[in-house]
Amino acid sequence: MAGTLSPYHLGKAREWYNLFSVFNSLSWSFLAGNIIILFAMRLNASSTIIGILSALLYGAYFFLPLGKLIARKCSIVAIFSITWICRSLAMITLAAVPFVDSPELAMNLIILGVSLFHVIRGVGMIGNNPVLSNLASGPDRGSYMTQIQIINSAVAMFCGFFIALVLGRDPPLYLYALIMAAGIICGVLSGFLMRKIPEPPVEDTGKKAGFFTAAKEAAASRPLRRFIIIFFLMALVSAVSRSFIIVYSREVFAQSDGMVSLYSVFGGLGVLLIGLLSKFLVDRIGAKPIFIVCVIIGLAGMMPVILIPERLAETGSSGVLFLSFLFFIINFGFLGAEGIAQTYFLALVPMELMLDMGILYFFVFGVAGAGGSFLAGLFLDALSGSGLSVFTAFQILFGILSGITALALALQRQLVPLGALPFRGALEVMFSLRDLRAITLLEKLNKSKDSIEEEALLNALHGTPSQLALKGLLARARSPRLAVRMESLRAIEALAALDAGAEQALMADMVRNPFTTAYISARILGNHQVFAATPILRELALSEDYMLAGEAVIALAKLGDQEFRPHIEEIIRKTCNPRLKIMGVEAFGIYKSLHSLSVLLDILRVPDPPPYLSDEVVLAMADILDIQSGFYPLLTRFLEDESLAPTLAADQAEAAFEYYRNTSKGLFYKKQRDFAARDEQARSLLPAVAAFARDSDGGALSRWIWRLPEGAANPVTQTVMAEAALDDELTAYNRLRLLIVHWSSCTLRLLTKPARAGSRQNGGT
Repeated sequence: MAGTLSPYHLGKAREWYNLFSVFNSLSWSFLAGNIIILFAMRLNASSTIIGILSALLYGAYFFLPLGKLIARKCSIVAIFSITWICRSLAMITLAAVPFVDSPELAMNLIILGVSLFHVIRGVGMIGNNPVLSNLASGPDRGSYMTQIQIINSAVAMFCGFFIALVLGRDPPLYLYALIMAAGIICGVLSGFLMRKIPEPPVEDTGKKAGFFTAAKEAAASRPLRRFIIIFFLMALVSAVSRSFIIVYSREVFAQSDGMVSLYSVFGGLGVLLIGLLSKFLVDRIGAKPIFIVCVIIGLAGMMPVILIPERLAETGSSGVLFLSFLFFIINFGFLGAEGIAQTYFLALVPMELMLDMGILYFFVFGVAGAGGSFLAGLFLDALSGSGLSVFTAFQILFGILSGITALALALQRQLVPLGALPFRGALEVMFSLRDLRAITLLEKLNKSKDSIEEEALLNALHGTPSQLALKGLLARARSPRLAVRMESLRAIEALAALDAGAEQALMADMVRNPFTTAYISARILGNHQVFAATPILRELALSEDYMLAGEAVIALAKLGDQEFRPHIEEIIRKTCNPRLKIMGVEAFGIYKSLHSLSVLLDILRVPDPPPYLSDEVVLAMADILDIQSGFYPLLTRFLEDESLAPTLAADQAEAAFEYYRNTSKGLFYKKQRDFAARDEQARSLLPAVAAFARDSDGGALSRWIWRLPEGAANPVTQTVMAEAALDDELTAYNRLRLLIVHWSSCTLRLLTKPARAGSRQNGGT
């Protein structure tokens, strides 16, 4: 099956590949994992031999070009399947080692079997990247890649624990033969399971460039060249550190084969945990920051080898704890780096170049791993031969590896992000409970197949706003179910910021979906200050969808579109829709233009205004006058019992006069002429308010407003409020009378400020 897989076939193919991964991991753990090094050391192999065996593992990648040649005649899956069967059968030579008397012949059989295993494996690995890339297509690419890593890690942990139990302290050689026989059987089964996997898409023949051309392209591409250099350094460090901590355990801490296998379980736990972490985060924060974190952890993991005192190797329990931690942290860091590096590579390279670039990827992996392992073995033997202790030799080796890792870490900052979050932002996500909860909800949302469940999860995301959820929320905003779309937009509204894609999607939603979700999108764009939406919002302010028109008007007010304010006045005057009138009035409160005060008062002149319209008008006026914080609770108290209007008004005036009197008491300027006028103005407020609130006689209060000292009030406000107090048509509204009284009281409080300033000035003279 070639071409893009349908969701059903992709799901089935992934199921078969997951099963293949289980048996493949079993086979690998029993045939090519740490057990090979333990087997060789059981036969007294030197560090150089260990280096050769470790190098053979990476030498497999040199045979990928041969696999490519065969791929021209055979299908990728067929090559993968046959070679996996043959590589397992090649290990029969190792199963025969326990029955050979000659140590030299036994070691040669080990090298022969391991060589054949990896040569054949190298030919078959030509299909690894194309098959995996085909199965990891789609938005969950990184997640599925790490899922495979998790499967491999979990199986490796199980195998490590099983091998530790079987081998014990001093195992006979035939136990190794039995374990390898089990590995051969699992390997053959994995080869047959591979036949169930669909054939990946065939590359366009016009784009087949060949390995050397691909290498030239990689060298010419700065992002790819930089990645190859970093990957080479990390593969070298990973290969050496993971191979030789086994030797380190045996030679420095004198641990048995069973104990070393048990430490491998902790190593598998480290790989499993980094796999789970990567699967959880990679599709949200990107591969680059996780790559960097893994390298930092790997570097930190090598420090104890360099810094610990030699006496620790002589202690029992401390050594066990130290080695358990060392296996865990080294595998957590460097195998995690290898896994996420492949995810990064698959995103960096176009699909049509995957085969040739995949060969280059594994070739670099092979050169780094084989060369590093072989040279590390020679280096350790050379240091030991020069008279240095094994402990010191390993300190020097890991010191060099730490320097190489630090260099790779410095270069990683220049990697192309490929959509990843900045490193600091990624760390904030990793340590943010809110973001982690949002990711958990998104994972559940991706698995949800029920619209009711989707609504509940989206509602939870609204209560857990996280920028990481934006992409998933935009996808749900295109749901066929209205309730799901509305919940998605509500969750988007709660976010702190929008990206360009979200802004475009919301503007498109306003145009496409009137009478449904368009009004929510308009509200979001206004709340998030998306000025690019201004032209569309102006058009939609005249929409037949009154909810959309109202939200567009409010959004334009929040965007400060003063040019459109006169059009809003026209909309309010013409419309008969109460909701649209109210939203237009709210917009005037947001604009805070004093020239809108008279327009708002004109709205009250309409006979029998809609319910709540008069409340919205006085609240909008309070916003414009900048007294809303004090007036709103006053209005709420009035609406609870409207008969309290005269009492509430009198309280406002009395409280303002008491404030004036207390702040003016004892001031030097009391004997000056301006104080007498100011004091008379303050005292005249009480009777003026009483007449206005009790008898609706606004003459005295209007005169009080006109007599305000220059600068006490804006001339526009002063004119509007003084005339409103005399307008019988307007003063019929108790709430408006209460607003005028509250504003007058606030103005009296302000009169004390220049008085106090004058006091300070007079006192200074």
